[in-house]
Amino acid sequence: MAERIARPRIADVAREAGVSKSAVSFAFNQPERLRPETAQRIRDVAARLGYRPHPVARMLSAGQTATLGIVTPQPLDRAFANPFFALFTQGVARVAEEAGFALQFISPLEGSLDRALGRATVDGIVVIGVGDRHSEIDALRRTSLPVVVVDAPPWLDRGAVAVDDEGGAREAARHLVALGHQQVLIVSMEPPSLGSEVRESVMARRLRGYLSELAAAASDGASQPWTVIAPASFEGGEAAFLTAWQDGMRPTGVLAMSDVAAIGVIRAARSVGLAVPRDLSVVGFDDLPFTAFTDPPLTTVHQPVEVKGEEAARMLLEGIADAGSTPRRQVLETRLVIRGSSAPAAPAALVGTPRQEVMAHA
Repeated sequence: MAERIARPRIADVAREAGVSKSAVSFAFNQPERLRPETAQRIRDVAARLGYRPHPVARMLSAGQTATLGIVTPQPLDRAFANPFFALFTQGVARVAEEAGFALQFISPLEGSLDRALGRATVDGIVVIGVGDRHSEIDALRRTSLPVVVVDAPPWLDRGAVAVDDEGGAREAARHLVALGHQQVLIVSMEPPSLGSEVRESVMARRLRGYLSELAAAASDGASQPWTVIAPASFEGGEAAFLTAWQDGMRPTGVLAMSDVAAIGVIRAARSVGLAVPRDLSVVGFDDLPFTAFTDPPLTTVHQPVEVKGEEAARMLLEGIADAGSTPRRQVLETRLVIRGSSAPAAPAALVGTPRQEVMAHA
């Protein structure tokens, strides 16, 4: 029996198995080029010697990395702080792992997405929340790799997955109108940092849905809605509501474009003496798992976040398997989930506290 070799090389496997170095490479990367028993014998020898192909060399030989990339418009520390992104990634990972693919996260490197893409070793890319008008997106448009875009304006030659943002927003606004709310605050999201075309961004689609429903109610005596822009975060929602309150806005209902912002609004409302939903109804968007357990449980628009990730990964794997396939666009449905954070509007005399008293509490 051969003595075990420290740090065995491909030449050691070839010598022990009585084959060429090319045959060893074929056994791991293109076994169909060898007789099955030869390929198996080579792999058995390699296992006995403790030899494993170098991953980079193997990728170069096979012409594939067995890795999917996820491009984010934010640094990863910010992306993972958002529960939405973590849930979406779970969906991508589930499908990728079932197909034997790993994941690589690609975020701006030293502020440059183009530089980050230059270092990525992937077979295809899922792009989430990145618009098609930023100069760095040209690198993605030029790449020969399959690309699927999510929550962004669909690129003409790429697959796309989205949800019915406008329809979900309409349903949320319709809910508050039916409850008698006439003073409504919209907590919008910051425009994506990589420059989505505004009229086609998630923010714009949801805003159109809210405004179209509230405009119809305005003809019945409701005031025009207020809109504030905030990051999609707990802190962003909290700061947005406090700013609106200190500026004299007195909403009875809030439409937040994300669940995390909605929960921040609830925290801020309590800090100025409002009870939710007695004094203020709050509606979110996403239906993240924890929203059923907040206090009160959050009324929100459900979008299938994990399914969105799964469908994006499946679409991308289809493109990897068949480079000539026609890109397709998939739009997933939304639905309103009514919980304890929304209720009929309170009489005006019971809503809020005078501005000067709020400032005194600050």
